[in-house]
This record gives sequence, C-alpha cells and structure tokens, in this order.
Amino acid sequence: MRNFVVTIDGKSYSVGVEEVGESAGSYSIAPQTVQTSAPAPKATVNAKGEKVLSPFPGLIKNILVADGSAVKKDQPIMVLEAMKMDNEITAPCDGKITVSVVKGANVETNAVLAVIG
Repeated sequence: MRNFVVTIDGKSYSVGVEEVGESAGSYSIAPQTVQTSAPAPKATVNAKGEKVLSPFPGLIKNILVADGSAVKKDQPIMVLEAMKMDNEITAPCDGKITVSVVKGANVETNAVLAVIG
C-alpha cells in the first residue's frame, strides 16, 4: 500500500493505493480531508522591490528569515523541496524582506516567494 496526498481544486485528499500484481487492477479511493497549512497569501508587490520567484514547483520546507528582517545578497532565505531534494533559495540583493509564502505551502514555477526592497 502506498499513500499519496492529492490536491483537487485546492482541497487535499489522502489516498491509499494498493498494487495488485503486474496488470492494472481496480483501485478504490476514499476521499479524506487532510489538514494542511494555510494557503499562501498574495504578495503585495512594491514597485521598488525585487521579487524572489520560485525557479520550479515545489514545497516550502523552511523559511530561514523573519518577515521584515534585513537580508544580504546571496543569503539563504528559504528551503524549497522539489523531487525530494532540498534547494536553498537565496536573496538576489540586499534589503528588507517581505515573505510572501508560508512553511508547508506548495508553489508553482515563478510564484512570488518574497519581495526584497
């Protein structure tokens, strides 16, 4: 039995899939609501700020800086997990950071992760 979390129309379901031999069998999937973290808030982008964009889809595994803190160029600001690999996202410039995502959020390619201004 392998367990998966499937998100459909923004709602997450925990499903169990059992392998039955070499041929494709029928599977029974019973929807269950899964507690997930709050959806990522929309970024309020400052025209003078530099956006930090997600390079690929993944899960925000950790946020390494506090919202509103000062960051330096190339400082790690968060960890994005994709395909079971942790990827450090670094600040592209010096400035004050406004974090636009929450730990545990799933993000798509080019999603705004933070704004540095």
